[in-house]
Amino acid sequence: MRIALGIEYDGTAYNGWQRQRTGDGVQAHVEKALSRVADEPIEVVCAGRTDTGVHATGQVVHFDTSSERSERGWLLGANTNMPDDIAVFWAQPVTDDFHARFSALTRSYRYVILNCLVRSALNRHRAWWVYQPLDAARMHTAAQAIVGKHDFSAFRAAGCQASTATREIKSISVVREADKIFIDVTANAFLQHMVRNITGTLVAIGTGDESIESMTEILASRDRKQGGIAAPPHGLTLVNVEYPDDFQLPKKVNMPT
Repeated sequence: MRIALGIEYDGTAYNGWQRQRTGDGVQAHVEKALSRVADEPIEVVCAGRTDTGVHATGQVVHFDTSSERSERGWLLGANTNMPDDIAVFWAQPVTDDFHARFSALTRSYRYVILNCLVRSALNRHRAWWVYQPLDAARMHTAAQAIVGKHDFSAFRAAGCQASTATREIKSISVVREADKIFIDVTANAFLQHMVRNITGTLVAIGTGDESIESMTEILASRDRKQGGIAAPPHGLTLVNVEYPDDFQLPKKVNMPT
């Protein structure tokens, strides 16, 4: 039997999603909790690995098991055995052709910037504090240059192990709401640190240190050294993974604010 789960977590205390030989990964806690519920070893496959300090409100995983439990049993049993900063918010049987990673059509991330003079104690793990004034409209205009299918080598981490840097960004928006700026980006898949590197470049454009046209130039260069700094991980959240309607998975998009 194959089961899919929707998971959210605060990534502050973890060395990313992946199970670690040294360090603490979210995956290990999820597998430990599910193994107790199933009374057998469980290994999970996720839709997208998140880095150290990155959060998720819409992570999706699947696992195979010979144990029979109700959806409520998987849901409540997993959460009973999970740390307080990790939670399962839906559980559902799926067909054997469902794959959390390979069946996904798109993934969506939100990056939150706190743009004000004074830092926030409450948002310190949820947003990147940038005290220099940022022009969100200018950032949004620049961001449209990377919509579509491109080689994103200029925005990939040096240690990225993806076989190709080609990805397709479906949409990206930059919107200000009071002191916060939200960068929402949806793509078929992402390279390591891709959203964080794009965000760092957009911030340089938002301050006026770089021109709007520089986004096009940086993308075309395929050179990571031409881009801005990598934004810190704590402002980033995986908010949604989209699948074909045939799988009939629950729809939940809980956006960070």
